[in-house]
Amino acid sequence: GMFVNSAVVDYSVTAMINESHTVKMMNFTSFILQIILLIFILATLSVLNGDQVKLVLRPLRRMLRIAVSYATNPLHPTPNKQKPKAEIVSQRSKSKLEETSDADNGLGKFETDQLVNAFTKITNLMQQCWGVAGADIISTSLDLDAPKKAILFDPLTSGKCVYAIFAFAAIADFKQLSRKLGQDIMILINNVANVLHEEIYRWGFGESGQVNRNLGSSFLMVFRIGSQDDVQQRLLEATEVIFKCSKSYSSNNSRCRRLQSSSASTGLDTATGEDSASSSMKKNSEINLASLPGISMFTDRSLIGMLKTFSGLHRDKDVMKWKNDTRLSDCTRPYSLEIMFGLDAGWAIEGAVGSDNKIDATYLSPHVNMASRMMSACEQYGVTLLVSEAYAMLLSDTAQSKLRHIDTVTVKGSTIEQRLFTYDARHLGVNFFLLERSGDQVEHEYYAPGIWNSDLDLLACRQHITPEFEVKFQSGLQHYLDGNWPAAVQLLEEANELMMRFYIQEGFVEGLAQELYDRVANVEEIDLSQILDAQQYMDGPCQCLVAYMESCGGMPPDDWAGFRSLTQK
Repeated sequence: GMFVNSAVVDYSVTAMINESHTVKMMNFTSFILQIILLIFILATLSVLNGDQVKLVLRPLRRMLRIAVSYATNPLHPTPNKQKPKAEIVSQRSKSKLEETSDADNGLGKFETDQLVNAFTKITNLMQQCWGVAGADIISTSLDLDAPKKAILFDPLTSGKCVYAIFAFAAIADFKQLSRKLGQDIMILINNVANVLHEEIYRWGFGESGQVNRNLGSSFLMVFRIGSQDDVQQRLLEATEVIFKCSKSYSSNNSRCRRLQSSSASTGLDTATGEDSASSSMKKNSEINLASLPGISMFTDRSLIGMLKTFSGLHRDKDVMKWKNDTRLSDCTRPYSLEIMFGLDAGWAIEGAVGSDNKIDATYLSPHVNMASRMMSACEQYGVTLLVSEAYAMLLSDTAQSKLRHIDTVTVKGSTIEQRLFTYDARHLGVNFFLLERSGDQVEHEYYAPGIWNSDLDLLACRQHITPEFEVKFQSGLQHYLDGNWPAAVQLLEEANELMMRFYIQEGFVEGLAQELYDRVANVEEIDLSQILDAQQYMDGPCQCLVAYMESCGGMPPDDWAGFRSLTQK
């Protein structure tokens, strides 16, 4: 208080402090802190979500894609097999920088990576072990939409009728090779399989070519055309394309109207064509494969796969190492791998054979047996490859012109006569190393019938077949089929001598005296005793037919009808 005029006077002081700036700053700071906290939380969640996607969701999705891929097409290569070379090299270089002790086992660092890699390896083993015959079984087992009862495999179910080209390949003299090599026979078989698998898969149209299984010395190969339903559907579609014309086109084109009237008379009109064709096919249990569009290209490629395997085996470095193996070579010449092929085409029952303990996916059919008999008969006729008449008729005209009809027979278990054909393939005097394709050569992707007259491997295989020999052999074969065996023997022996002269003139026979060369040049008689191992320079079918006629006394039996029974299985 204050004293004024000696009196006490009361008073008050009001002070106003403006803190609005401080409050605004605090609010702003709080807002900024909340924003930062929110960003931090979102960033943390993003990192955690990224780890979740990378380490959990992405591997699971990858496994699901692999399962779906195998369920759709079990024979299709896995994604790992289809990566570009640049990506593979990049990943390899990256893995070398980041490799750890946990990843040395090849399964990956994380549990999810190990799970994905293990799943991929299991599916790869299923593909490799089951082959094309087990593709449908794998597809059914991995089908995510399949009912629960389909999860367990039932071996007692019926198989599926399919159409395919069946081929067998076998290593000659396998018993002796097994005895001489012992445990090392597995190395030789795998060397052969490495070339065989590559060429069959490479030349099979649309990944249809697969090596189904190994049966000791032989391999069963399948070029799958499709199931019976698929083949019938393709025939129906082809029939519809040929005979079905649009109304607008038919009204303006008399030719189309004639086609329609013709199809109506045969039950293939646009209204009832499908039903008529379908009922006709259902009546005939076996489909005529020659009527399938594109079957000649499909068949040509399968034959080329066999011939490419033959040439590939005689330039593969791992296979050629066996030439110098002292256990296999004899005193006269080094060892040379000989392989035989047999082919047939038709239907088969595809499915699993076995029990709950063990099952094998396989094919059951007389056509599979026929392919096996063709392969076995190669040794009897002294040829590398034999095909049945049913198979030969599916080839293109150009390919058929390269085949040689060598006999007409009935096989064991059948009374139907059929012609036997061979594609003459020899490695004698051919250096397939000089004809080796470059690493980026993809001639299988650009197939054309002209390949039979341009491919170096195919031309080299039958370089020993001269026009003079073909004329002489076909004349002798015709006399043999007609029953004029004395003339047939003479002509076939002359054809055999023509082949021998070819090898001598080309310089493929080593260690010959100059006198023998002069005899060949003057077309004089050849003394075979002067030629070491002369058998390899002769023609197998000529010798086989002559030996058969001589075993019958040089004259045909009274019931000779132009064919004989091939009793050898």
